[in-house]
Amino acid sequence: MPDLSSVIKAYDVRGLVPGEWDEAVSRAIGAAFAEFVVQESAATAIVTAHDMRDSSIPLARAFAEGVISRGVDVVEAGLGSTDLLYYAAGSLDMPGAMFTASHNPAQYNGIKMCRAGAAPIGQDSGLATIREWAERDAYDRVPERVGTVTSQDVLAGYAAHLHSLVDLSAGRPLKVVVDAGNGMGGHTVPVVLSGLPLEIVPLYFELDGSFPNHEANPLDPANLVDLQAAVREHGADIGLAFDGDADRVFVVDENGDPVSPSAVTALVAVRELAKGRGTTIIHNLITSKAVPEIVREHGGEPVRTRVGHSFIKEEMARTDAVFGGEHSAHYYFRDFWRADTGMLAAMHVLAALGEQSAPLSELTAAYSRYVASGEINSTVDDAPARAAEVRTAFEEQDGVTVDDLDGLTVQLPDGAWFNLRASNTEPLLRLNVEAPDEARMTEVRDRVLEMVRA
Repeated sequence: MPDLSSVIKAYDVRGLVPGEWDEAVSRAIGAAFAEFVVQESAATAIVTAHDMRDSSIPLARAFAEGVISRGVDVVEAGLGSTDLLYYAAGSLDMPGAMFTASHNPAQYNGIKMCRAGAAPIGQDSGLATIREWAERDAYDRVPERVGTVTSQDVLAGYAAHLHSLVDLSAGRPLKVVVDAGNGMGGHTVPVVLSGLPLEIVPLYFELDGSFPNHEANPLDPANLVDLQAAVREHGADIGLAFDGDADRVFVVDENGDPVSPSAVTALVAVRELAKGRGTTIIHNLITSKAVPEIVREHGGEPVRTRVGHSFIKEEMARTDAVFGGEHSAHYYFRDFWRADTGMLAAMHVLAALGEQSAPLSELTAAYSRYVASGEINSTVDDAPARAAEVRTAFEEQDGVTVDDLDGLTVQLPDGAWFNLRASNTEPLLRLNVEAPDEARMTEVRDRVLEMVRA
């Protein structure tokens, strides 16, 4: 088996098919994953699901062959979103594997793996071991049997669980445009949001792993254009855009203007705090500083973390947090096994909108206090050296504070701040800036970019 370091990343498996990995690799990873969960927790079965990409079914079947070769059973949930797989891993109390490349182009595929109860597996918490064993593809333990493969439909249970967490039945009628991007939202939205006071206007619900209309990556503003136009055309109350595996959701208001994931984080945090079953809210260090402010104003305790789902989930487990949000539109819920689910976040926004009469732009304005640049990427030859130059330029100024929790974060005395992080996989520096107004944000952004790109 070749070196798999290029496809087994910090959080998951991801790469070109068949150029970087194929069914033989998937079979070896399946065997390694099964051996890992047997040795760690004496697991006897795992659950799998897959997205709509052409390569997903063959890769999932090869993975299952690897799993059963180690004496572990496979429960196939079939076609589903990533959060449906997390539901299955949680409700069935089994380790799980989701076959998807999320928002990546059609020629990619991947595997997101988790422990029973949807607990994360990252590079430092199992993935490195799984990679090592998959590369070796040989084991001392001799299984007593070959595992079995069965199928189980969990879509109805997934929908019922979400409905138990957010009641949309009593809200005012809403017209909702949903752009599934030919991804898994086209499979889950019709089931989860049916029978409710919602008029759904579907965009690109046809499952098509070639993504014929636009990439299923709503983080890129170009991929929101069709949704924004449809919201205006139909006079809709709200627009929702899901990424390819539907674990993330992006929101646009009745004017077609994007609602920042930080505002969604703050809105959902307030709703979760109002339940009175916990006070801790997790947010990564790139979310707006409005998030911790609003959390405190509503009696909560904000906890700041590094970027990345494994860090969020670890902190949620450590602090028993009720909710967590990221700038990338990943939203995590204690009531959903601390896993991320775009659908549940969307339902919270729909409920908040339907419970009062104001338009979404007015509702979310209360959660949007500052001006953000969004993430700006710069290709650089020496990311650490450039970041060090930026640090030197700012840290000697009066009233400036600097921390290294995740890259370089600089807090300026007038309330502006920025974070500069190196990519784990590319020669990039990622810049995020926030300030009290547009002019100040632009000033800070341009000054930092000038140094980074010099």
